[in-house]
Amino acid sequence: MSRFSSRRRIETGIRQADTILDGGLLPSSATLLRGSPGTGKTIFGLHFLAAGVRSEDQGLYINLGEPTAYLRDTAESFGLDIGPVDFLTLSPTGEEFRADQTYDLFQSGETENPSLVENIRDEVETLAPDRVVIDPITELRYITMDEHQFRTQVLALLDFLKGQGATVLLTSQAADSVPDDDLQFLVDTVISLDHNQRRRTLDVSKFRGSSAQRGPHTVTITDDGMRVWPRLVPDDHEREFSLEKLSSGVPELDSLLRGGLTTGTVTFLSGPTGVGKTTTSLQFMKEAAGRGQRSVLYSFEESRSTMLERAEAVNIPVKEMIERGTLHIEEISPDALTIDEFTHYLRQEVEDRGSEIIMIDGVSGYERALRGTGGDATQHLIKIGRYLRNMGVTGVVTNEVHQITGEFRATEQQMSHLADNIVVLRHVEYRGELRKVIGVLKMRTSDYENWLRELQITEHGLTVGEPMSDLRGILTGTPTWTDDE
Repeated sequence: MSRFSSRRRIETGIRQADTILDGGLLPSSATLLRGSPGTGKTIFGLHFLAAGVRSEDQGLYINLGEPTAYLRDTAESFGLDIGPVDFLTLSPTGEEFRADQTYDLFQSGETENPSLVENIRDEVETLAPDRVVIDPITELRYITMDEHQFRTQVLALLDFLKGQGATVLLTSQAADSVPDDDLQFLVDTVISLDHNQRRRTLDVSKFRGSSAQRGPHTVTITDDGMRVWPRLVPDDHEREFSLEKLSSGVPELDSLLRGGLTTGTVTFLSGPTGVGKTTTSLQFMKEAAGRGQRSVLYSFEESRSTMLERAEAVNIPVKEMIERGTLHIEEISPDALTIDEFTHYLRQEVEDRGSEIIMIDGVSGYERALRGTGGDATQHLIKIGRYLRNMGVTGVVTNEVHQITGEFRATEQQMSHLADNIVVLRHVEYRGELRKVIGVLKMRTSDYENWLRELQITEHGLTVGEPMSDLRGILTGTPTWTDDE
């Protein structure tokens, strides 16, 4: 827990944003919310004020951009209650700027027209708001005489608002042509919103007096409003656990693994299509279910219905396991989730539902589904592995190699270093018959059997034969008997 966590916080009203901010914004502070048009700054501000309504805080929206009616309609479309919030409209099209009024920020000795600052001061002194949004503060830059006057008066305005006990949120139309570095120096907190073709992000670059989770973090905007999906930082998650062996329930397979898979390790099952990687993985889950343990399978390459049908055909009762809550299968299609969304749901399974086995079925499908949604998918797989190890969860990953026979490869994505254990499955042809073999290439936490064994998958289930000690060249795909002569 952070040393700042005990300090009182002001909720942003955005799901998971307060998690990133170590509980929320600090009271009587000023936050700069920066980003290009369309990144969600106004929606963020509406969430912030709606959260104040729920906590019975007085809210004030100082509007220098969109009309008040538009803002209220926007809030309503997202289901945000801002009814009690007061609006001070100071945009050129607002009531404050009729033809007989000037659009000056400050009252000078040469004019008697009211200034923006006086309007704001009068409204704040009348309402005594707890939360203030100024959207966008950068509009004031265009109506000041120079940059020095702009900075001086913004600082004075912030000091006044904070002195009145208000927590202030300023929005900035950040762009290369209009830098806002000066504003970043004036505030206590800087939150940046960004948006590319596939992903919105939020990053906290400054948080005076508090800690914040490192970003960038994924942001989504739906009919329910804005939500933040915190980036997975494995080192922030750890718990004590005891090392145990996870049996497959097949004695010969357990013999290969010297008792089974060790909890808190990540195992790659590598082989070509149709060799039995998913079925072998489900065998471990079937055995775990018998002990009341929960497993989760994330399928990136096969439909849930097909998997259920195939598993039932080989005597793995996945439907019964699902009904009992010892197995959950989640089919994930391309572009359905960002990496941060996926790791959030994975963490929920581990931390909230107590899942003890996490399976990622299909590395290639995983990469295709999550490519471009928040960094390199392979690097995130490394983070997922570290997280599972820290939490004592057994990870299982199926990895397809495209050569059915021929030159042996453990993986084609050069991922073998990510795994604690590598179990290889191969098709082999002998005397015109296609067979399957299984063996262990690597185990970090224990010894393992060096032999290859024949693997059979029938309607009665998975069986593993005796060591194939009389065959040579199995990994080439075309083995020979030692007694052929």
